[in-house]
Amino acid sequence: MIKVGEHITLDFLGVKKNYPKSFYEKIIYKIAKAAKVEILNVSSHEFQPQGFTLVALLSESHFSFHTFPERGVISFDFFTCGKVHPKVALKILKKEIDHKRVVVKSFDRNSVSLYDDIYSTPGQKKYYVVNNVLETFTSKVGQFVEIMNLEEFGNALFIDHELQVAEKDEKIYSSTFFRSSYELSKKNNNVAIIGGGDGGVARECLDNNTNYIDWYELD
Repeated sequence: MIKVGEHITLDFLGVKKNYPKSFYEKIIYKIAKAAKVEILNVSSHEFQPQGFTLVALLSESHFSFHTFPERGVISFDFFTCGKVHPKVALKILKKEIDHKRVVVKSFDRNSVSLYDDIYSTPGQKKYYVVNNVLETFTSKVGQFVEIMNLEEFGNALFIDHELQVAEKDEKIYSSTFFRSSYELSKKNNNVAIIGGGDGGVARECLDNNTNYIDWYELD
């Protein structure tokens, strides 16, 4: 894994006060001092009839404010490669901004990505932690194929964004398919596999001394 820093976003909700430009210009230096970062340049703009945006360029990256007075929201984000976590800004801003609730999102900036589980629901999101994408391509019949290295499951095969098989439990998965049909017949010399594109079932057949495999696959 390659890590380059930490990032935090803060959305203050239920803000009724329209803070002046000077408020933000002052508070950024409090945050910079607490986070031990160096401000190189500051750019800001006041919108009409309302709203304000500010970006502070840092030696260690940036932080910014953007306000939505009509919605009662002040949004802040802070990305740094420094030694102090950007979450130090939360304590300062919670004291300075009169608000009802704050939404905090904190994450590392690194080479690890999150892959949506297609069986997530609007109220319950699930992800696979991806260490590396090994291969992606579209098959001859139009299936989108991805081979990825997952943090928990090792190398894994996805087809059309759905997990098919993973290194961690592939042996159990393939052997279950194999045994469920193999034990139905005493004559197991010849086998037909319909599908089975990952090859696990074919391997199980060969490991159990199958003489002949007739393998049918879409592509």
